[in-house]
Amino acid sequence: MRRLLHEIRHNPLLWLLVFVPLVFAAAQVWPEAHTLLFVLSVLAIVPLAALLSHATESVAAKTGDSVGGLLNATLGNLTELVIAITALRAGQIMLVKASVAGAIVTNTLFMLGASFLLGGLKHHVQEYNRTSARVQAGMLFLATIALLVPSAVSGADSAAAFNQQLSVGLGVLLITAYALGMLFSLKTHRELFASVEHAESGHEAPWPLGLALATLAGVTVLVALVSEVFVESVQQAAETFGMTPAFVGFIVVSLVGAAAEMATAFAAARKDRLDMSVGIALGSASQIALFVAPVLMLLSYVVGPAPMDLQFWPGAVVMILIATLTATLVTNSGRSAWFVGVLVLMVYLIFAMTLYLLPPRV
Repeated sequence: MRRLLHEIRHNPLLWLLVFVPLVFAAAQVWPEAHTLLFVLSVLAIVPLAALLSHATESVAAKTGDSVGGLLNATLGNLTELVIAITALRAGQIMLVKASVAGAIVTNTLFMLGASFLLGGLKHHVQEYNRTSARVQAGMLFLATIALLVPSAVSGADSAAAFNQQLSVGLGVLLITAYALGMLFSLKTHRELFASVEHAESGHEAPWPLGLALATLAGVTVLVALVSEVFVESVQQAAETFGMTPAFVGFIVVSLVGAAAEMATAFAAARKDRLDMSVGIALGSASQIALFVAPVLMLLSYVVGPAPMDLQFWPGAVVMILIATLTATLVTNSGRSAWFVGVLVLMVYLIFAMTLYLLPPRV
């Protein structure tokens, strides 16, 4: 605990933790002040993300970057899961689908591209394990096919009932594929996913494993609670700031939900630990596509007013497909430089600008 308090005292970014109790207090006192709650929740998530970053790096120092990246992706995706479940309970199925599709695209393009850019600005050329990246990209491509099929056959007779049955079957297949992928990468072929050795050394002393794990668990819960306040206020706040519903779900919710993972991925890239950055970005995207999306679909039968299917609007499926192909292309060599990050970020900015100016019809 002393290590944690010392870190908070000496890191000005963590002083923003004061906004965590403030956002909960404001939610109780001024529940209708949506714009205020939106700003406070974003400010509260930032320091929590920084804490999560430090704790995850400490765990990765004990377990290796590949496992550390997987752990961070898993805990980070709890935020997206809570945001989506909150929206499901409110019957905002379209917001759920937009946030899921946006999370996949944001992690694949924005997080990966920014990691390449930030790491490349400090290091001339960076290397990482391309086998791990290709496996994650392959899993993401499988999920893209599963999301493409319901949209492709949506014009069939009795489409509603058919899509529900098809979505359940696809969800089971995706969860099975994800479980087998974890078995492959963490058990049967673990040696293929070892981190690339880097010349840079002298990392900060990691926290004790017990403190790191406790911090990971506690901070993840706080991020999830703050995210509930965020999702309840984001729609009204979006109108105040002139943002469209499509832009909110696809871009804003995704960026805030992935804040914790981004903090870790960017810090790792700057320290020339690109294996961890790539593992978090692609691992999180494939985890959302193969696990979070089908789990949300199955949960909708329990917590939602109406069941959700896996039929996304065509524009979202196209963006996911392009993001997957982009990630596959840029990670094929196992090397990166800052300009590669610029190219990937440009693809993401094209999507963001399109959604801001011309939201898809749903």
